[in-house]
Amino acid sequence: MAVPTTVNAASKAATPELVKGLGLLDSTTIVMGSMIGSGVFIVAAEIAREVRSPGLFLLCWIISGGMTITAAVTYGELAGMMPHAGGQYVYLREAFGPLFGFLYGWTLFLVIQTGTIAAVGVAFGKFLGVFVPWISTQHILVNLGTINFPGHPVALTLSSQQLVAILAIGLLSVVNVFGIRTGAWVQNVFTVLKVGALLGLIGLGLWWGASHSAPSLPAGGLLQGAHWDIATLTIVLVALVGPLFSSDAWNNITFASGEVTNPKRNLPLALFLGTLIVCALYLACNWIYLRALPFYGSAQGGLLQRGVQYAAEDRVATAAVQAMLGGRGAGLMAAAIVISTFGCMNGLILAGARVYYAMAKDGLFFPSVAKVSPKYHTPAVSLGVQALWAALITLTGTYSELLDYVIFAVVLFYILTIAGVFRLRRIRPDAPRPYRAWGYPVLPAIYIAFALFVEWALLTHKALRSVAGLCIVAVGIPVYYFWRRRRVAAGNQA
Repeated sequence: MAVPTTVNAASKAATPELVKGLGLLDSTTIVMGSMIGSGVFIVAAEIAREVRSPGLFLLCWIISGGMTITAAVTYGELAGMMPHAGGQYVYLREAFGPLFGFLYGWTLFLVIQTGTIAAVGVAFGKFLGVFVPWISTQHILVNLGTINFPGHPVALTLSSQQLVAILAIGLLSVVNVFGIRTGAWVQNVFTVLKVGALLGLIGLGLWWGASHSAPSLPAGGLLQGAHWDIATLTIVLVALVGPLFSSDAWNNITFASGEVTNPKRNLPLALFLGTLIVCALYLACNWIYLRALPFYGSAQGGLLQRGVQYAAEDRVATAAVQAMLGGRGAGLMAAAIVISTFGCMNGLILAGARVYYAMAKDGLFFPSVAKVSPKYHTPAVSLGVQALWAALITLTGTYSELLDYVIFAVVLFYILTIAGVFRLRRIRPDAPRPYRAWGYPVLPAIYIAFALFVEWALLTHKALRSVAGLCIVAVGIPVYYFWRRRRVAAGNQA
């Protein structure tokens, strides 16, 4: 009996595994870098059109920031308890069972992570096109035909903008194969650059505002146009979708928990520091928009006539910098967004692959996805599969629609994960908890209450898309049982 044991131990030791290589700084930059993409530069226009009040506009960013930080400090308890690859997938699996974990991982792979990578990649190409006119949606390189989904034909084309997005996704996926430290180095550099860009925007706004009056401060004050009733509350909750998802992906560091050094300390701290800094930067940037541009505007007219609500192509940050610096502003903001989106893609690619790796280790995804590069100790196959699927979504051009469909499901998974803190406290009271969620149970309960209100608002105002998103999740149920049967069959054959 001793010989097989020795052989099995040696075999296990020879199997390459992920290695710990992320410190506190790396973990924090993954939180921040994954959050900061192109959203903060663009979504302000849509929020302004929905709430129709500068005070409510800022309130949306304050509420979303509070919700994001509350969720992050609550996740810190789960991250300290279970510092394993997969993060949120593992938390849901342990709190509610493997089906819930799988449904999250399934939706993450099918739409959430890969769709976000595709959307950010296309935004990267779009703003790079400011400097290289060849990069454009109008420059069609290949027309692959049309797929006729019921009532929704999807044209498969390859524009120069899509090609650049796919090449960027492929490049960063390859870079992340060459070790966790390589991916972390890229993340650190681009996070520092993009935070510098945001600080530059804020500093410019403060300098400019010192000698100019603020056009967005009407005689009636910031709350002009606001009416405090249920209808207004509902509008604010629907408008939260923009700032919440500009702040999303902060949980990505949990996906790479297994590679964080001293995770019981560094994970909770990185989640808190990263979300706090980014949410503060976002609020300050949107205050600068109000200092530089009129809040109210029209779809026609010049720069100032369009205001925050109708900034050209919703590029509020570009309009604000142009109002302060003139024609140079467009180029500066385009450069900032190119840097921001490139760094955001890297964080999403690095972290997302760890979830599918964890699912494959559990026998709930293709077995090859669980393989680790013996030389670089990274989930190389998982990175490749993720890149291929994200590239396909990029080709379809439906990434924005897909993300809009799953917004309801994404918030639902956040609610379930935070509810998992309550459940695990009850069913595993003696489990080691090196960090306990600050403000428990009040703050997690407040988050759940606010998030449920957001879900209600989405159901009442975007019912069809919300239900469609739940259907995407539900399709994962038979897929889960297929993988489970396959795992059992493989176990029986062994």
